[in-house]
Amino acid sequence: MKGLFKSKPRTPVDIVKITRELLVYLDSPVRDAKREEKMAELAKNIREMKSVLYGNGDAEPVPEACAQLTQEFFKDNTLRLFIVCLPKLNLEARKDATQVVANLQRQQVQSRLIACDYLESNKDLMDILVLGYENTDIALHYGSMLRECIRHQIIARYVLESENMKRFFTYIQLPNFDIASDAAATFKELLTRHKATVADFLNKNYDWLLGDVLLDRSNVSVMMRYVSSKDNLRIMMNLLRESSKNIQIEAFHVFKVFVANQNKPPEIVSILIANRSKLLRFFSDFKTDKEDAQFDQDKAQVVKEIAALEPKEQP
Repeated sequence: MKGLFKSKPRTPVDIVKITRELLVYLDSPVRDAKREEKMAELAKNIREMKSVLYGNGDAEPVPEACAQLTQEFFKDNTLRLFIVCLPKLNLEARKDATQVVANLQRQQVQSRLIACDYLESNKDLMDILVLGYENTDIALHYGSMLRECIRHQIIARYVLESENMKRFFTYIQLPNFDIASDAAATFKELLTRHKATVADFLNKNYDWLLGDVLLDRSNVSVMMRYVSSKDNLRIMMNLLRESSKNIQIEAFHVFKVFVANQNKPPEIVSILIANRSKLLRFFSDFKTDKEDAQFDQDKAQVVKEIAALEPKEQP
């Protein structure tokens, strides 16, 4: 007779609904005797969601189950609750929640990334994630979520154009190495993933980004990280070809730091050598609108450095 009364397996939709209810409870000021029990149940549910999305040791994820979970997850404010309640979860539950949010950014329902649709209507969540770098307990979890969310071009554009973008220059220099490195990874992702959006952003913001911020002496550590990236070098080389003379000049002032860096990574050297003839040809005709002795001196040094470059062995 026991078999007749077995509980029905929970569907992905059931798991999300129960998780949402528990998150609402966790977000409320209620403090009752069942709180610890419900916290444990919430952690178990989040772990189950992760198993549906990633599979487990015995089985691969089932596409239909993933689609059902994704659709239910973004039907209501479950993502907002995940983000807001993350600081209240224990470490393991935070890790699971971070992996769930990351996976959901890539799940398609009827050929649509519905996570992007949700985030487009809830862009303020990106502000919460960016500011998370100021909380050592959740910084790495929020940073991981943020990098997954900016896979969507429209969300990356929002972060690039927000006032919070300037905070990354502070976060990259935080004394906590792990958080500073994570912030640097996010900053790099923002400036390299969506080429057209990044080019537009740099065109609009070259004055403060390239001139006022990156070249400021107090931000030398940020600049050295920036000029060690081959993706950033490619962006600067593309900006040198812009039709706007002002953008070309500002790009040159950053490009010359790539060249002047005495500790250039091998991949930077390789790119400069591969493009040596084009760069030297470009600089032979590259001039400012007015006479500028300092510019001419800098350009001559850049040409000299590029001409003398020798390949570096990869470490």
